[in-house]
Amino acid sequence: MAAKTTLNAKNLEALGAERLAALLIEISTGNAASKRRLRLELAGAQGTGEAAREVRKRLSSIDRARTFIDWRKIKALKADLETQRRVITGTIAPSDADEAMELLWRYLELAGSIFARCDDSNGLVIGSFHEACLDLGAIAPKASSAKRLPEQVFAAIQRNDYGEYDPLIPAMAPALGKDGLARLKRLLADWANEPLEQPAERVVMGWGMSGPVYEDEIHRRHRDTSVSVALKQIADAEGDVDAYIRQQSKAAQTMTTVAAEIAQRLLAAGRAEEALAALDKAQATERPALDFPWQQARVEALETLGRHEEAQAYRWQCFERDLSAEHLKAYIKRLPDFDDIEAEEKAFAHAHGFPDVHLALIFMAQWPAPAEAAKLVLARADEIDGDLYEILTGAADWLSEKHPLAATLLLREMIDFALETGRSSRYKHVGRHLATCAALAAHIADFGAFADHVTYAEGLKRNHGKKHSFWSAVL
Repeated sequence: MAAKTTLNAKNLEALGAERLAALLIEISTGNAASKRRLRLELAGAQGTGEAAREVRKRLSSIDRARTFIDWRKIKALKADLETQRRVITGTIAPSDADEAMELLWRYLELAGSIFARCDDSNGLVIGSFHEACLDLGAIAPKASSAKRLPEQVFAAIQRNDYGEYDPLIPAMAPALGKDGLARLKRLLADWANEPLEQPAERVVMGWGMSGPVYEDEIHRRHRDTSVSVALKQIADAEGDVDAYIRQQSKAAQTMTTVAAEIAQRLLAAGRAEEALAALDKAQATERPALDFPWQQARVEALETLGRHEEAQAYRWQCFERDLSAEHLKAYIKRLPDFDDIEAEEKAFAHAHGFPDVHLALIFMAQWPAPAEAAKLVLARADEIDGDLYEILTGAADWLSEKHPLAATLLLREMIDFALETGRSSRYKHVGRHLATCAALAAHIADFGAFADHVTYAEGLKRNHGKKHSFWSAVL
């Protein structure tokens, strides 16, 4: 009986067309999105032309809307956009590529009106437009409008105010071909050299470090950036590393992120010595996450040139500087048998003495080395910053099973910080942390130099007894 009532396509087919139709009418009553979907399916059954008319009508309706889209409605908008895109690519494109191309261009034009009335900070909606760019690239070779593609892509770049067309050139490059890309480059060059109209009175849009920021200056920067990004994408599509490098200013080439991008392209072109030279133009920053691709590119260049000992020494140097687990793993992997244990012990010793205890804790979690992490916490508990809950919460959870004392100390740091600084928004969370400490106490045989749970809790009562929202979360 259970198999017959399982909700799947086969069991639903057994209900028959008439019963299913009645259910769909009932389910869609009062649900505008479901009704639109059903109309699209009915239109598709009538033919490509009818489906295209329904899609065009819906796109126009979305474009005309002026209501602000808050976080509660943004998922419905995303679903609506995805439904239209699927009909264009799945129903219309197979039989009429030209119609599908026209509709996708119309679809992408919606970005301006949509982003003007919604907050897409989580990137939910922009993804639909990026997918539509990829769809254009897939359908374009089957369409008959190839001659107009350079002009269409160029026009899209000019109005790319929200980044909706960011993947367009890489997606369209195969359809554009050599001649189309050459035509696009000429259009971009003409635009870059086109003098901007000087307003009779300059409009101040804001203030920067060097003074007022004018509207015409913003437009110029937007144009110059758009042209540069487009030319870099074309260079990549044509495999022209030198053209890509020419689009990077001398100042930009001293940044680790840009130097890494240039080096990766030179390495792919078999130009390892030049890749090293490009990397040498940049200097390490104080942000390891930004520097990692730059470091990796140097390692790859050294390995490509057969300078394996230098590559190994550089891996260790990077580990010592940033406590990078990735660099250490790559370093140890290339060591002779039995040398790996000694290297690991040396690495842990370095981590234990590393100035930033929190980076050391992150490294030990990434390795992973829970016993070493527990030793670190016990030895340097007074250096731990209870404000860093995004690090400490996960570490405490990870350590709680086999190292309950270390976990307890991390939880206590977060509790103490919240209470001592009056962070009432955290009281609910740290209240639960105190309850967890009580549970962990049963598994701690010896608190050593640290107060046991009863003593610690009594101290909290004595110093923070009037913070009722905290204590209510403990119970």
